[in-house]
Amino acid sequence: MITVVLVDDQELLRAGLRSLVERDGDIRVVGDAATGRQGVARVRELRPDVVLMDVRMPDLDGIEATRAIVADPALADVAVLVLTTFDEDENVFAAIRAGAAGFLLKDVAPDELRQAVRTVAAGEALLDPAVTRRVMRAAAATPPPSDASRLSGLTEREREVLREVGRGRSNQEIAASLYLSPATARTYVSRLLTKLDARDRSQLVVLAYETGLVGGGPTP
Repeated sequence: MITVVLVDDQELLRAGLRSLVERDGDIRVVGDAATGRQGVARVRELRPDVVLMDVRMPDLDGIEATRAIVADPALADVAVLVLTTFDEDENVFAAIRAGAAGFLLKDVAPDELRQAVRTVAAGEALLDPAVTRRVMRAAAATPPPSDASRLSGLTEREREVLREVGRGRSNQEIAASLYLSPATARTYVSRLLTKLDARDRSQLVVLAYETGLVGGGPTP
C-alpha cells in the first residue's frame, strides 16, 4: 500500500484528490494539511511514501516546504510530487531544484495522477518531455554558474551520459545514441546519481545545465 499526504490550501480540492488517488485501492491518503508549514509537520509525523504538494499556499509555499522535507535526513524515503495549476517555467525549475521527484498540473487525468504517485513511490523521477523542455528553457534563460568543477570526477563516458540525460533522453534513447546496452545506460545513470549526490534523474537534468554541460535550449 502506498501512503500519501496531501498538502493544499483548498479543502474541496484535497477531498477531490483523496477520492481520485484512492480509487484503485493500492494508494491510501493518511493525512492532509492546508499550509506548507502544516504539511512539513504532518509529513514528519506520518512518514508517507509520497507527498502531493501544492505550490502557492499561505504560511510557507510548496517550494520551501518541499525543500524542508528533502533536507530532512529522517524523510529520505519520502518523495514529493508537486501539483499545481500554475503552468510556469520558474515553478517547474524551482520545484526540481528544491528536490521534488515530479511535477504535475492539476488538470492531469486521474489515471495519470495515480500512475505518477506509483512512479515516484517506486523511487523514480517523474520528468516527462514537456516538463523537461520547461526545465531546459528556464535553465537556458540564465547563464549557468561556473561550477563545472562538480564534474571533475566524471569519466568522459559519464559526461556523455549526463549530457544525454540533460537533453531529456530516456535510458533506451541514451543506449541507442551512445551504442550501449540499455542495462549499461541504466548503470551509468545510477553511477551519476551517486557520484554527483543527486536525489533523482530530474536533478541530473538541472545539474547538466548549471555546470554548462548542456545549453542553448531543448534538443529536438
